Amino acid sequence: MLKITDLQSKEVVNVQTGKRLGSLGDVDINLTTGTIESLIVTGSGRLLGMFGRDDEMIIPWNQIAKIGTDVILVYVYGTEESSFYR
Repeated sequence: MLKITDLQSKEVVNVQTGKRLGSLGDVDINLTTGTIESLIVTGSGRLLGMFGRDDEMIIPWNQIAKIGTDVILVYVYGTEESSFYR
């Protein structure tokens, strides 16, 4: 069984580019079905995380390629990764 706290220690990497997208900040859970809908990835914190964080990236669950021991590999479709940020 995998705990959310175990996921939060992993880096998130785009499979297509090899680019580090950030760390898992949170998960979006469907309370009706009890399933994870998406991962919320946060970029690097500014100034040691003391003065805010970069934008969050929403990765739908169906775009997760693999959850490994150190990283979560995801597919980010489209030409701009920035289209996933909110």
